[in-house]
Amino acid sequence: MPDFFSFINEIVWGSVMIYLLFGAGCWFTFRTGFVQFRYIRQFGKSLINSVTPQPGGLTSFQALCTSLAARIGSGNLAGVALAITAGGPGAVFWMWVAAIIGMATCFAESALAQLYKERDRHGQFRGGPAWYMARGLGMRWMGVLFAIFLLITYGMVFTGVQANSVSRALLYAFDFPPVATGVAMALVVMLVILGGIKGVSRMMQWFVPFMALLWVFTSLVVCLMHVGELPDVIISIYQSAFGWQEAAGGVAGYTLSQAVTSGFQRSMFSNEAGMGSTPNAAAAAASWPPHPAAQGIVQMIGIFIDTMVVCSATAMMVLLAGNGTTYAPMEGMQLVQKAMIALVGDWGAGFVAIVVVLFAFSSIVVNYIYAENNLFFLNLDNKRAIWTLRIVSCSTVVIGTLVSFPLLWQLADIMMACMAITNLTAILLLSPVVHTLASDYLRQRKLGVRPQFDPMRYPDIEQQLAPDTWDDIHRE
Repeated sequence: MPDFFSFINEIVWGSVMIYLLFGAGCWFTFRTGFVQFRYIRQFGKSLINSVTPQPGGLTSFQALCTSLAARIGSGNLAGVALAITAGGPGAVFWMWVAAIIGMATCFAESALAQLYKERDRHGQFRGGPAWYMARGLGMRWMGVLFAIFLLITYGMVFTGVQANSVSRALLYAFDFPPVATGVAMALVVMLVILGGIKGVSRMMQWFVPFMALLWVFTSLVVCLMHVGELPDVIISIYQSAFGWQEAAGGVAGYTLSQAVTSGFQRSMFSNEAGMGSTPNAAAAAASWPPHPAAQGIVQMIGIFIDTMVVCSATAMMVLLAGNGTTYAPMEGMQLVQKAMIALVGDWGAGFVAIVVVLFAFSSIVVNYIYAENNLFFLNLDNKRAIWTLRIVSCSTVVIGTLVSFPLLWQLADIMMACMAITNLTAILLLSPVVHTLASDYLRQRKLGVRPQFDPMRYPDIEQQLAPDTWDDIHRE
């Protein structure tokens, strides 16, 4: 079975996904007027505006922290280590490239989710790819397909990956039994998810900044302790990215291919750009200023924080420990722990274990919230279906601690590709709408007014929208 999944992964990620991710990112970069570069100076202002509370939804900052909670998980630790093991230091460079290009894709999917959101019977905004497939494209069947993919991926597979990484880290550092880890995590997760999306978002707006800063600060301290080796590490990243280190050996083509594939795979698992998960959080926000593009810009900040900051922190420590040249054939989380031991001493393994518990816990909780959100789209938002999902998700936490590590990552890659292919197809078909939103936002910025989306300016779009989401905006 692992060989079969490995074969599927090689086909999907060796050709289809790399070109699709790269092509979609470049296309939306062009269609949005290079939005990730144009608004980089606005990131600080967008963050300040994101804390402004609005009726009927989460604040943009809560939505950002919720999406970051899902992004910042074991992929930022074990995933980075796996990328370096498979593709060498050059994989880090391609992770950065994938993130920069993916910011435009993230803008597109998040803006669309905000545009096509609806209110549930409790007055909470809900939306995501399934909604813009149904409303924007008129293809409810496509939305149903995506919702099923997401339920499997986030309700089970990704949760298992996170739990597996935690159990292995605690076993390595403290000899803690994997089953006990799974049961303890499952109980805590169950208690937290009972609070629903509002309760989780209120928790994550404090929890996520703390855990991210903890890891980044540690990395900065470690880098300062080994500052003399940093230039060699950075040089090795760029040389390996294009196969220059291996050119003399005649294997440059293979090494470059591995670096690109590993970098894009792990970047996508970490920052989730184009996969269709982040829009589920973006749609829940009552965006401020009241324009769909504003939420797209806020969510772009999440890509930058996740990959360019948190993943880079992990990469620097792994490469410093390995001196940028050799990597032991061990599983990802143990590689990070051994790197920390080499850099700071024996306590490093325990510290990494504690960090991964924080990272994985937040991811598991928000994974469930994403899955529950899609039950609403499938009209399964009844107590029986919701409790079934809760039990399945928490059971997967326990099961994930016992399943083979390579098998879990291969399953995750396959399901990630299924979601991404479906979602990218939808947002590419909706790219004229993305262009309209980006242009409308930019037009108002140039006029020096607060951007405000008025659906009456766009009759074709207005007739696709839920009647109780944007109707009152132009009357403010």
